[in-house]
Order: sequence, then structure tokens, then C-alpha cells
Amino acid sequence: MLDIVFSDAAVPPSGTLVLASFASDGNTRLIKGVDEATGKVLARAAQAASFHFERGETCVVLAPGADYDRVILLGLGAAGGEDAEMERAGVAAARALAAEKVGGADVHVVAAPLSPGALGALALGMVLASYRFDSYRTAPGAGQNRPRPAVAPTLTGVSVHTAQPDAARAHWAPLLAVARGVCLCRDLVSEPANMLRPPQFEQRILALRDLGVDIEVLDRDAMHKLGFGALLGVAQGSDAPPRTVIMRWNGGTQGEAPVAFVGKGVTFDSGGISIKPAGGMEEMKTDMAGAAAVVGTMAALAGRKAKVNAVGVVGLVENMLSGNAQRPGDVVRTASGQTVEVLNTDAEGRLVLADVLWYTQDRFRPRFMVNLATLTGAIVVSLGIERAGLFSNNDELAGNLSRTGEATGEKLWRMPLDSCYLDLLRSDIADFKNIGGRPGGSITAAKFLECFVAGVPWAHLDIAGTACTPRPTPYAPKGATGFGVRLLDRLVGTYYEG
Repeated sequence: MLDIVFSDAAVPPSGTLVLASFASDGNTRLIKGVDEATGKVLARAAQAASFHFERGETCVVLAPGADYDRVILLGLGAAGGEDAEMERAGVAAARALAAEKVGGADVHVVAAPLSPGALGALALGMVLASYRFDSYRTAPGAGQNRPRPAVAPTLTGVSVHTAQPDAARAHWAPLLAVARGVCLCRDLVSEPANMLRPPQFEQRILALRDLGVDIEVLDRDAMHKLGFGALLGVAQGSDAPPRTVIMRWNGGTQGEAPVAFVGKGVTFDSGGISIKPAGGMEEMKTDMAGAAAVVGTMAALAGRKAKVNAVGVVGLVENMLSGNAQRPGDVVRTASGQTVEVLNTDAEGRLVLADVLWYTQDRFRPRFMVNLATLTGAIVVSLGIERAGLFSNNDELAGNLSRTGEATGEKLWRMPLDSCYLDLLRSDIADFKNIGGRPGGSITAAKFLECFVAGVPWAHLDIAGTACTPRPTPYAPKGATGFGVRLLDRLVGTYYEG
């Protein structure tokens, strides 16, 4: 993850310099001083590029003189913008650096007009946009032929210069915790399935103990005793043992009901006996993105010492084929005691969540419960990759989530949960069947989950279209987005903390 350091306001004499300014301040003493030092190259370059410091606008000047490798002019737009606008400016800076193939740590950002809070937002945008998953890249050896790398060198460090470095560090500290949570989520989603089976995922979660998170693990025997027949049915085709992992952050008043987050953690989804087509099946390593978002959120809350009691629960399984795999037509008994006829083994995420949702609300009696899951392709057909589907039994919670999504850029769209959809889940031999047909597929999946929620304010986020992206988004490069971490952290901080 990109390392941000806040330093005094002195303009560095060399390296790569990013000069940020509002449109109304484009001729400040700072800009003029660097321009004079480079023989007024900056002014000529800005004029030639019709650059006017509009928000997110950049102008790159290579080898301008005065020992600078390059100077990047960064527009902040009109003064008085929101933090989200400063984040987008940070994204623009990071992308300009990537386009110029700037690596290493000799990069300096000078943004004299920004407050410490705005500088923190700018830094957050740079960190999120600079994310790289490089765990499996190796340096080429002598005589080896390899494809040209598809990405620029890794930017490792940026020094942000300000007249108030101590205040900027104070504003940055909680944002850094959130950034680490997002990057942890992205790392988990990016891992190949052979490296992140349920036991390995468990080990990654256990590292949160260093942040003060209490962690409890339910193995197969414990889940069997609790009646997790639906989750264990999904897991029975794999030789990787399933896990349910409970994370608890106790930052609020002792005895106060927690907020709860639940994640689907199918570390690889072959579809089981109802096997998926080969094309694109490699993407099913990301079917644990809901669980990754919960883990990242718990890391963010603990990292910034949030004044709230929070519970995160993830069900970790592989959905594989074998002689012991669950068959279409099997009936399983859930932790709630209700039975499900499994007509399609590729509708497995809702089976995992059925047990974990019931367990979470029954044991912890939370103030509210939000689950995240890459649950249906139908939601991608409905909303594309721009918004996640929001389903809820509570208008207040749904409204809080929607407003927070707009504020963070992790946008949601509320979908219906009318009672008529429940009839589509009627089974001939059990309480429910696990699919309701193609029409309204994301809605019937959500309606199925609602049957395992007993009176607790609850929301289901179907993040199948937003957990990974085939192209860069305003806050993420191509690939894993970390969707949900910033949303849930901000939700807690705005409405439920303290």
C-alpha cells in the first residue's frame, strides 16, 4: 500500500513534484515560485494545454529544470469542495503518476491552499487509486523472455507538504485505517483460489487480533451441533474444511447491542453439480468478496478505534464437485429449523447466508444486520457495475445506507421485496426451494434470505457487479474494488457510533 508522509511546507528541490491548486489560485506565490525556478516552463505548458486547474485536471511537464524529473499540475476546481471531491483529485494525481510510470518514493505533493482535513482526503484518493496486487509477480532472470508488464512500476511513497503537518497526520490516522481495510479487502478478493481456501482465509482473519479484534472460529463439528445444514451441504463436495469466523470489536458501551455485518465467503464456486460454464469460471475465486468486505470493515473499525460494538460473521466454504457433493433435489435443514429443497447447487451463497444470518441475529441480537454477497448475476443485468442492489426490511436502515453510498461513491439502488415474490420459492416437499426461476432472480434470492431474519432491521447488499471491475472506477483500478468497506465504515461513523 502506498505510504503517505506529511512534511513541512518547504518545496523540495528535486524529484517528481505535484503542485495542486484551486482554479482561483492558479497564480499563487507557490506556483509562481516553481515556475520561476524552471524558467517559466510551467506557465507555457499550461497555456499550451489549455490547463485551468479544473477539478481532477492534470498537466505533466517533463524535465522542466531545477533538478525536477517532472512537475504535475493538479487542478482542485472551485474552492470549498467536499472531501469526496478532494479524494477524486487525489485519484487524478495517482493516475497521472501511473501514466508517467513513476515508481519509488521520491514524489512530493504540495497543496498550500488545502486544510489538514482536505489533505487527508486527497491522500486517501491517492492511496486507493495506487493500489496494486503484486504478490505473484517476480523479477525476470537472465535470459528469460516475458510479456511486457501491463502495469507501471509501483509507487511506494509520497511526501505531502503542508504548513500543518501534525494536524494533517491527525486527520489522516482514521482515514489510513479505512484505507488499510479497503486494501485488505482487495488483497483477499485478488488472491487465487488455491491460495485462499477456507482454512487459509481463517488464518488471514486471525491477524486482526493484532488490532484488538476478538475472534472465534466454528469448525465443521461446531457448525453441525448448531444445525448449519445449509452451509455444510454446500461445503460437503470439497476436501477443504468449512469455517464460520466471528469477529468482535468492542469499542462502544459495555452491554450495548452491536451492529452486525455478515459476509458470503465462497472461496471458489464451481457451481457444484449444477456446474458453471468454463468461460469466465476463473472469476469465481471472487465469490468471497462479501466476506472480504466484512473483514476489511472490521479492520477499519478496529484500526481507527471506532466507538461502537461491532460483530462481523463470515461463512467460508468451497463449492466443488466430488462423489460427496450436494445433489440437485437434496433437502437440507437450516439452523433456523426450516428446510430447503436444493434445486440448483449453483445457488449456494444464499444457503451459506441462511445459516449465518440466523446464527448472527439469534446470538447477538444486533441493532441492525447488513449482509454482503456476490449473490446473483441478475443484479448485474439490472444495475451493471455502477451500483449494488440494496434490499431491506427497514426504511431507516435502507435510507442510511443509500445516503452513505452516495457520499462515499459506493452507490446502491433499492430493490423491492414484495411478499408476492415469496410464492416463487414454494417447494413441493420442503419449506422452500432455493431458486425462484429467472424472472426477478436477484429479488427472489433476497426474499429467500429474508426468511432467515427474524425481526432485526436488516439489509442485503448484492455486490456481484461492484466487487470487481473490468475497468478503473473513480476510486479503484481494474480488478477488486474493496466495495463495501468505506460504505459500512462511514455508515457506522455517521449514524451509529458514539
